[in-house]
Amino acid sequence: MGLKKLLVGTVAVSALLAGATAANAGPERHGWYVNMEAGWVHLNDTGLPGVAGFQSIEYSSGWGALLGFGHSFDNHLRLEFEAGYRNNDADQTNNIPAIDGEFTEYSAMVNMIYDAPIASRWLLNIGAGIGLDVGRYDDRLGREDTDTQGAVQGILGLTHRLSDHWDLAVTYRYLWAEDMEYTIGGVRSDFEVAKHNVMLGFRYGYDDPPPPPAPAAPEPPPAPQAQPKQFIVFFGFNKCNITAEADAVLSEAASAAKSSGSASVRIVGHTDTVGSPAYNQKLSECRANAAKANLVGKGVADGAISTSGKGESELMVQTGDSVKEPQNRRATVDLQ
Repeated sequence: MGLKKLLVGTVAVSALLAGATAANAGPERHGWYVNMEAGWVHLNDTGLPGVAGFQSIEYSSGWGALLGFGHSFDNHLRLEFEAGYRNNDADQTNNIPAIDGEFTEYSAMVNMIYDAPIASRWLLNIGAGIGLDVGRYDDRLGREDTDTQGAVQGILGLTHRLSDHWDLAVTYRYLWAEDMEYTIGGVRSDFEVAKHNVMLGFRYGYDDPPPPPAPAAPEPPPAPQAQPKQFIVFFGFNKCNITAEADAVLSEAASAAKSSGSASVRIVGHTDTVGSPAYNQKLSECRANAAKANLVGKGVADGAISTSGKGESELMVQTGDSVKEPQNRRATVDLQ
């Protein structure tokens, strides 16, 4: 597999991870952070087939450390820059115990990682990286060489959110670099580097989380229903006594006057067109005074009530002379 294919594969994985974020709304983390990791490193068996006696090289498990920084974006996606150091001692060469050899590696990678929420405060990390790998082979017998090649890695991890700014993570990385070339004893050869890494680390940083949304304001209570300001009572023909129907209306007027604190009550009496204007004037005044007396009896202060009569001068229903019209035989009560 060439480096071009590795690049295409890494871009494809990155695109799939970015597309997966569409199903999630809002970031779990946002902002810059630093990353520190250390742990176990295993280098797959290798060999230098062009060098006599180095067809098979086995390495013991070693250790590594990583330092990086990155930025967490919306939709659980992180972009991360990572520098790494790894070391493995040679264990056997052609099934013969090695004499103090080692393979030391320095890497610089750019990673794209998707943090999938799986439970409260737990994230599954899936990602891929691409960069450069610098490997130095040394058998401690004066035969050593260093080469730099492009590298890719796959990332799978589990993160626990300790707080708003701290993460604890266990991460597996598979780092791969093709065709590291070395000249040992004057002979040029190459081998493939494939490393398994399991590391424990911390991430620190991120922006402060947004404040919780403010509780919705309670709906205002409905406006109190406006009290009527005018009441009308009606009278029988040529009468000024208060009927049962009129008494009920005056009870409402008295209640409204007391609850609203009206400063004054104005009562105006009216008549129909039957009778002389002078007689109707006196009848209208009698009707206004009857309504006043009823209100005073219901607790409205006498001094707050004024009365007057209009006779037949202000008809509710316009009629000719000497017409008995019930709606014109009335008194109006206005609260002011």
